[in-house]
Amino acid sequence: MAANATPATKLLAAEKIPHNVHRYTHDPRSQRFGDEAVEAMGVPAGQVFKTLVVELPDGKLGVAVLPVPSKLSLKAVAAALGVAKAAMADPAKAQKVTGYVVGGISPIGQRRLLPTVVDASAMTWERVFCSAGRRGIEIELAPSDLVRCTAAVLADITAG
Repeated sequence: MAANATPATKLLAAEKIPHNVHRYTHDPRSQRFGDEAVEAMGVPAGQVFKTLVVELPDGKLGVAVLPVPSKLSLKAVAAALGVAKAAMADPAKAQKVTGYVVGGISPIGQRRLLPTVVDASAMTWERVFCSAGRRGIEIELAPSDLVRCTAAVLADITAG
């Protein structure tokens, strides 16, 4: 195992899930994490998925995985997770619960499996990209494997 493996890449390796790891130089001044990944890798923006953490009515967290250029519909993610409403989680709480830093939160290999919804558009791609758990590292894998290893539901969760 590589010295700079993340919990996400370790989980994929342990589960023998085919994947590729892509590294790029993260600009520490940038807060456009997804856009930075798209630009660095030169792939279509809709093929790169960002991980957003939402807070559910009971105070627990959930995960929404959607294309980088899209905006999240909190109403749609709440419906997909079977709750009345959802709100964006406090970044500090998201970091503590997932074990990852904002801008590097992976839907894979979090400290504990959170209720997760992946935007249905992922299934239109043969391969998708998501954070590997550290800024500047992306995982490329089949969307069905992303859904399976996160126990996600598929739904249309983008706004507009």
